[in-house]
Amino acid sequence: MLKKELKFDDFINDVEPRYRDFALRTHDYMLGSGCKLKMQLAKNGYVISYTHGKTKHTIMNFVFRKSGLVARIYGGNAEDAFLASLTDNMKKAIEQAPMCKRFAEPPKCGPKCSGYAFTLNGARHQKCRYSCFMFEVDDESIPFINGFLENELKARGNAKDKPA
Repeated sequence: MLKKELKFDDFINDVEPRYRDFALRTHDYMLGSGCKLKMQLAKNGYVISYTHGKTKHTIMNFVFRKSGLVARIYGGNAEDAFLASLTDNMKKAIEQAPMCKRFAEPPKCGPKCSGYAFTLNGARHQKCRYSCFMFEVDDESIPFINGFLENELKARGNAKDKPA
């Protein structure tokens, strides 16, 4: 079986038209900040990953869900004050994310896995890094997703100009 060559334009064409510009600006920002692009096909569509150039750790993914385009951010450097500024829907998504097994029962999670511990809405949370900062892309969340990416790239020493 021949392996299909994945193209970023194919991903963009699958993005809801009103969010294409955001996806393109984010793509340009991530590549301009020294990130590498990796594309895969999954059950619901493309998975677009951006990895940090120096560490090769993933900073964010675009994934498709039944609800639409979702941004998964690996925001290990997110500060409590920034998290407090997020929209109510984004905070709710964080609070509903599963607890990190590594914090609760370390042997049940991989040795390289690391969750996030932080305070949100006055409560202490220990969340799984794979689902903690996973947000639907919509008009309300876009500025905060941009802020998340900018903060994370700065903390990792790779930030360029702000995403548009």
